Amino acid sequence: MKPAAFDYVVPRTVAEAVEVLGATGRKAQVLAGGQSLILEMHLQRIRPELVVDINRIAGLDQLSVDDNTLRVGALVRHGAFESARAVPGPLGALFARAVVNIAHPPIRSRGTMVGSFAWAHPASEWCAIGTALDADIELHGQAGRRVVAAGDYFHGPYRTARRPQELITAVRFPLLGDDTGVGFIEHRRTHFCFAQVAVAAALTVRDGVISEARIGLVNCADRPLRARAAEQALIGTEVGAPVGGYRLPDGHPFARAGRIAATQDAAPLAEPFADVEYKRHAIAVLVGRTLRQAANDQRSRLAQLKGDHK
Repeated sequence: MKPAAFDYVVPRTVAEAVEVLGATGRKAQVLAGGQSLILEMHLQRIRPELVVDINRIAGLDQLSVDDNTLRVGALVRHGAFESARAVPGPLGALFARAVVNIAHPPIRSRGTMVGSFAWAHPASEWCAIGTALDADIELHGQAGRRVVAAGDYFHGPYRTARRPQELITAVRFPLLGDDTGVGFIEHRRTHFCFAQVAVAAALTVRDGVISEARIGLVNCADRPLRARAAEQALIGTEVGAPVGGYRLPDGHPFARAGRIAATQDAAPLAEPFADVEYKRHAIAVLVGRTLRQAANDQRSRLAQLKGDHK
């Protein structure tokens, strides 16, 4: 199947792209990586009258750190995050753990993080991480620049706060402190399927007590979620000694947080190979395991910091 006929423009600046998007009443789509857009166009589930290719706009492919904030430009590819050293501190480790779950290398070499925020698929790893970490989305339109918090940005599957005439130029993430541990675990039927459930976690532990917890849920509702009830249940809890084995004890705080996330935070939708009951069970298990992974990561970081200071 071939896409329906469309016009194609290649702006050279953000201002030009915004002008093109705002100057026409025609249905327009922005092309960056195109790994989702092109498929949908070929299947004619999306029939844009105009495609605005932003790949020639200088500066949108930049990663930068300023004032303890990571700014990811609209043309930064998924593959840029496969090395934990691409981004400072624990945030780089979290990105590296998540990105290997996104499709396969050819997709990661062209697809973009910001494109995931534009597309807003409920199973997007980046969108859940952005929600958990209170990322900000930068939007440019004819009225100027505005910033929308990730918690206010997602309205449902493929629906966001972005207006049709606006261009997402970047997503900004707060950097994580060196005393924060991170985890990411994903469950799916096959390597090439979307996640049935995935969990991102960031834990800060001081003197053996959890002082901050952030948990992002992937494909656990019609949009990315932050498991706030589970987070609150963890604050002030003692982590205790590392727990090995396949299953956490039922009384462990991470297991309790998993059950809270599954029953109070999540609103899973049934899929052909995963009904609601199955997904709630998977959420409970994966939240517990991801928190354990984050706690172990935090222990390793603290041990390294102590070693570096000797």
